[in-house]
Amino acid sequence: MHKVSVVGPDDGELIVNGPSRIRILEDGSSTNHRLGIGEITVPPHTPGPPQHRHAQHDEGFYVLSGSVRFTVGEDEHDAPAGTWVMVPPGAPHTFANVTGEPAVMLNTFTPDQYVQYFRDLADMVASGRQLTHDSVTTVWTKYGTEPSTEYAP
Repeated sequence: MHKVSVVGPDDGELIVNGPSRIRILEDGSSTNHRLGIGEITVPPHTPGPPQHRHAQHDEGFYVLSGSVRFTVGEDEHDAPAGTWVMVPPGAPHTFANVTGEPAVMLNTFTPDQYVQYFRDLADMVASGRQLTHDSVTTVWTKYGTEPSTEYAP
């Protein structure tokens, strides 16, 4: 018999790194590591990570509430609730909440490897290390991710 995973509204692993938080809904253990899913809450007026690209995984974002600005290369897309954004490997991207209201997104990673990235960032914060461009970039390299230097601010 196959085991079904059920994560209630107050369940899941909560990871806080900086102002945003992510609640892990699927860490890959129920999907043979094919899929990871998180719920990201981004406070008002919060910048996202530096623009970057993934070499090894697809990343999806479904805006559940609020609005999120996605930057893909030089293009900006304001994504209100109900918007789906699919980022294939190699596509430069970032996101930010530029509004005065919190935003919540469902975030998918195929395969699930990026769940551990969020755990690594939380460990950095817990140990007192700052989340800087250089420290985040160092962690990225473990997960096939690199900054998009051609679109750096």
